[in-house]
Amino acid sequence: MNLARIVLAYVRRSPLTTLLNLVLLTLGVATITLLLLLTTALDERLRRDAAAIDLVVGAKGSPLQLVLSGIYHVDVPPGNIPLAEVAALRADPLIAEVVPIAMGDSFHGAHIVGTEPAFLGLYHARLAGGALWQAPMEAVLGADIARQSGLAIGARFAGSHGLAEGGELHADNPYRVVGVLQSAGTVIDRLVLTGVESVWKVHEHEAQEAQEKPESEPHVADTSPGGREVTMALVRYATPLAAVSVPRRIDSATSMQAASPAYESARLFTVFGVGTDVIKGFAVFLIVAAAAGMFIALYQAMDERQYDLAIMRTLGASRSRVCAMLLLESLLLAAAGAVVGVALGHALLALIGVWLPAAASLASGASRLLPGEIGVIALALAGGILAALLPAWRAYRLDVAATLAKG
Repeated sequence: MNLARIVLAYVRRSPLTTLLNLVLLTLGVATITLLLLLTTALDERLRRDAAAIDLVVGAKGSPLQLVLSGIYHVDVPPGNIPLAEVAALRADPLIAEVVPIAMGDSFHGAHIVGTEPAFLGLYHARLAGGALWQAPMEAVLGADIARQSGLAIGARFAGSHGLAEGGELHADNPYRVVGVLQSAGTVIDRLVLTGVESVWKVHEHEAQEAQEKPESEPHVADTSPGGREVTMALVRYATPLAAVSVPRRIDSATSMQAASPAYESARLFTVFGVGTDVIKGFAVFLIVAAAAGMFIALYQAMDERQYDLAIMRTLGASRSRVCAMLLLESLLLAAAGAVVGVALGHALLALIGVWLPAAASLASGASRLLPGEIGVIALALAGGILAALLPAWRAYRLDVAATLAKG
C-alpha cells in the first residue's frame, strides 16, 4: 500500500481547497522570508557603512540627522562647523583620526563630497583606475555612479546645487574625472569625491546667498576669508575610553555636537523594526490561517473518508499507518507551501533590486539562504503537523465494524 499515492489522490479530490490553503501558506512564508532578507541586508549595510567611524561631529541639531547625512548620505546636514574647531579635534590625544567632509552639491542625485584621501580608508575603498584628486575640481567617482553615468576618466561634468536632483547647475565650474573606485559594497559606491577646496571654489561666489536660505535648505561650506567651514567631521577614537569623555566635551565646550553612529543606527533600526513586526505579524496570521484551513479540510474530509479508512483497516493497514497517511498529507502541503514561499521571497527581493536601482545593494543577498529561514520552514511544518493531529486521532479511534455496518 503506497501512502504517497493515496495521499496525492486525496489531495486531487478537493483541488480548490488545497490550492487556497497552499496560497495562504506560500504568501505567509514569502512575506516573512522577504522581511527577513531585507532587514538582515539593511542591518549589515548600516553596520558596514559605519564600521570604521566612532563619532560624527557637526552642527547642533538632530543627532540622527547628522548620522543619516554624514554616514549614509540620505538626509540633509543640519549646518556647517568652523574648520578651526575641526583642527582642534585633531590635536586631541584621545582622537586617532579626523576626516572633514564638505557637502552642498550633487550629481544625478549622488552627493558630491569634498574630503581628504583618508576618507577612502574609512570604507576600505580602492581605485579601479586613474588617481586620486590632486587639485581643485578633480573628482573620483564611486563604482555605482561611474556605471550609472557612463563617465570615464577625463570626462567633465557639472554639479547641481543642493543634495537632490533638480538644482541649479554650476556650469561655470565643471569637475574633471581623474579616478574611479572599485566596488566596496558601501555607501562610497554612490558618492562623488573631491577635495574640500573644490566645494569652497564652487561656492565662493554664493556664500552670501547660502546664508540667506531657509534652514530647510542644504547648507554649503562658508568660504569667506578667515571663516572656512566644513559640513561635518568623521572621527575615529584612539582608545575605547574616548567614548566616555569626547562626545560630552564636544557637546558642552564647543559650538558643535557629537553623534554616535552605533547608537543612532540602533535607534533608527528600532523604529524601523516596529513596522516590520506588524508585517511579520500579518504573515504569521496567514500561516495560521493556512494551518486552520488544512485542519478544517482534513477534519471535514474524515466524514467522507471513514468508509475508505475502514476498508484499509480490513485490508491490513494498522492504526498508526492510517494516522501516518493523514499526517503525511498535511506535511506535504505544508512543505510545498514553505519551499515555494521561501523561493518566492528570494525572487521578490531579486526583482526589487531590478526595479529599484537604489536598493540593488540590499538585493545582493537574494541568492543566499539565511539561518532564520530554517525557522520559517519549521514554523510552516509545525503548523501542518498541528493541523493534522485531531483528524489523525479520529482516524486512530475509528470503529471499523460500526463504520462498515453503516455502509
